[in-house]
Amino acid sequence: MERPARLYGLWALLFCAGGGGLAAPAETQPPVTNLSVSVENLCTVTWTWNPPEGASPNCSLWYLSHFGNKQDKKITPETHRSEEVPLNERICLQVGSQCSTNESEKPSILVEKCISPPEGDPESAVTELQCVWHNLRYMKCTWLPGRNTSPDTNYTLYYWHSSLGQILQCENIYREDQHIACSFALTKVKDSNFDSSVQIMVKDNAGKIRPAFSIVPSSSHVKPDPPHIKSLSFQNGDLYVQWKNPQNFYSRCLSYQVEVNNTQAKTHDIFYVEEAKCQNSEFEGNLEGMICFMVPGVLPDTLNTVRIRVKTNKLCYEDDKLWSNWSQAMSIGKRAVPTAY
Repeated sequence: MERPARLYGLWALLFCAGGGGLAAPAETQPPVTNLSVSVENLCTVTWTWNPPEGASPNCSLWYLSHFGNKQDKKITPETHRSEEVPLNERICLQVGSQCSTNESEKPSILVEKCISPPEGDPESAVTELQCVWHNLRYMKCTWLPGRNTSPDTNYTLYYWHSSLGQILQCENIYREDQHIACSFALTKVKDSNFDSSVQIMVKDNAGKIRPAFSIVPSSSHVKPDPPHIKSLSFQNGDLYVQWKNPQNFYSRCLSYQVEVNNTQAKTHDIFYVEEAKCQNSEFEGNLEGMICFMVPGVLPDTLNTVRIRVKTNKLCYEDDKLWSNWSQAMSIGKRAVPTAY
């Protein structure tokens, strides 16, 4: 009977050793104090708070914060949190304290602080507020009047980004059919590091409508200018196209469409181009800054008309939805001469 006794002793030893190695559950800390919220610029919302009173001296305090829907959860040692938020609806942040960065640790009781939209009838705020960054040179914002708005309302658009020292007013407001628009200069040099979002607010001069807000990331909503076709040539039954991209863009950051219309065959072909490099010997002349593409099987004795357009791609930008306008058309070949019988 000694063997079972020894096994029982071994199991007891292992159990005790394992039990002794378990970490005691972290002590729940008191809640944070003096949670407050403020707004800077147009849409920079900052929540600040003080450490909890009576926290354990052995606790290195960390703060868990998330919005009311538990999105954008963060655990940091700072007693503040800033976010760019369009203030079109009520936004609430919940904050709790804990002793580690472990998300499974139970935090203190969560304290909540909310910020509400500006006063005013929600139906009076402008709708369909959209902004597009044209060729990285100027931003154009358009909107429709709100439902409960007088037709003679005079609107004002304000904008801000981190490169500005103050909030600026857009001066160039005009109408485009039913839409109202305003454009302001926003220039990005090709090698610059401008990566700030642009904060937008539209209101009326009399203060009768609720302001509307938008945040435009600098890596999206970008519409390039059309490219410029430099030359067309035939080589061995293929059509070689050379063009120059719009300024301010690297070729690797753009995708292309090349449209070829043949009048005699009455064909309309569109080629999608992801990479267009001038490496073939068939492309002649100074190729610096040039983009090239070969269209196979094009008859030189017919008239071919070419157009090109470009858009940003996801290698450099967050979206790839906005095509440029089509370039000016260029033609090559011979127009068919009608023959009388």
